[in-house]
Amino acid sequence: MNKARPIGQILLLTTTASLLFSCAIYAPDERDTLDAGLPEQFSLYSDNPYDTTNRWWTTFQSPELDGLIEEALTNSPTIHMAWARLAQADAAYAQARSSLVPTLNYDGRAGTTWTQGDSNPVENYNAGLNAAYEVDLWGRIKSENQARALDREATREQLNTAAITLSARVAQTWTALLAQRLQTEVIRLQIEANKNALELIELRFKTASSSALDVFQQRQTLAGTESLIPLAERNEELQQNELAVLLGQPDFQALEVTQKELPTLGKLPALGIPADVLANRPDVRTAGLNLYAADWQVSAARADRLPALRLTGTLDYNSSDISDLFDDWAANLAASLTGPVFDGGRRKAEVEKQRAIAAERLAIYRETVLNAIKEVENALVSEQKQHEYIERLDARLTAATRSYEESVNRYRNGIIEYTTVLIQLNTLQGLERDRVQAQFDLLNYRINLYKSLGGSWPNKLSAPSTGE
Repeated sequence: MNKARPIGQILLLTTTASLLFSCAIYAPDERDTLDAGLPEQFSLYSDNPYDTTNRWWTTFQSPELDGLIEEALTNSPTIHMAWARLAQADAAYAQARSSLVPTLNYDGRAGTTWTQGDSNPVENYNAGLNAAYEVDLWGRIKSENQARALDREATREQLNTAAITLSARVAQTWTALLAQRLQTEVIRLQIEANKNALELIELRFKTASSSALDVFQQRQTLAGTESLIPLAERNEELQQNELAVLLGQPDFQALEVTQKELPTLGKLPALGIPADVLANRPDVRTAGLNLYAADWQVSAARADRLPALRLTGTLDYNSSDISDLFDDWAANLAASLTGPVFDGGRRKAEVEKQRAIAAERLAIYRETVLNAIKEVENALVSEQKQHEYIERLDARLTAATRSYEESVNRYRNGIIEYTTVLIQLNTLQGLERDRVQAQFDLLNYRINLYKSLGGSWPNKLSAPSTGE
């Protein structure tokens, strides 16, 4: 006798029923083009080609920056969290797919029974297999699996978003650290210049060529410039600590940044059209995937209001002698059709709830699209106006330098008071510090532009090693 035949028949009948009855009646309606109404082009454009598959930071031509971002994309806790969330989504999808195949469980039991007046106990041995399967008549299971698959893809896009955001933060923090060091150097040079000016004024005071007020005013200017040093050193330390955290380095002081100058900008990258940007933005793709997942959840909720067909099969072995356990068996195959009659409106409310979630995600998608276009436009106009600002700032700096030199000559000739010299000096030194900040802001706007353009390069990232 073939002992495997009953359970084989059960599995064969289950599979056949699945093929005969499975039909996805409920599926989401196709949506109209979600990107309708977008502008045809951006306010600015560039003919310079921009490859969204390549790492944008290499355009700054800094090996140090290249190494820092690669280190962050490998070691940062932020990217590790994103990979862990993707692993969770993969596992959740695998769990959801298990509902597409029958379940098969086994059980075994052994017992001894004593009866009053009978000194011989009775031993019983049981073993069995249980199979169960729900036929997806209306596509509920398929809809739920489609939703889980889209959730998994959305999580992958969130990883891409995290990588793009992290690379931009590293570049911005690195440039901020360089800019702060340049600011500190400018302040130190200004302190030396103010000290030299003070020595000259004190010498003139000794020869009665200047007043005590001139000395006090220059001392005040020197003290004011020196007071900027602690703040500059604090900001430098904070930027270095921030960079270490982004890189996942526990020893903040061990981080070495050796580049002295801020990188120079290349030409404006090609922008394409707004629709191209949306295709390259992982946050927009995430919002779209979440919307489609909600649509499939609506289908699943609608299908859940209809009857469900479930197939079950059992194969039981029972004997009083374990050696004869598999000689006596019984098999059973059953089908049950269950459906809601009255549930207080729970399933209907679930459909309305899922439809409201889909409506919310549609609004989120549209908002994400608008923000994506806004971020590109903001970065473009900010960089354009920053170039104009720096041009005018340089003109002011040239004029301030000449005004200061002229005021010094007039003071030495006794034509003007030293107060006028101080006004020109403070203006000049303030502009020198502003020039460093303006160059950093320009780099920051370019980094924001690259970030807002998105890209597909994160798809090349490899999951970090777990060490297992």
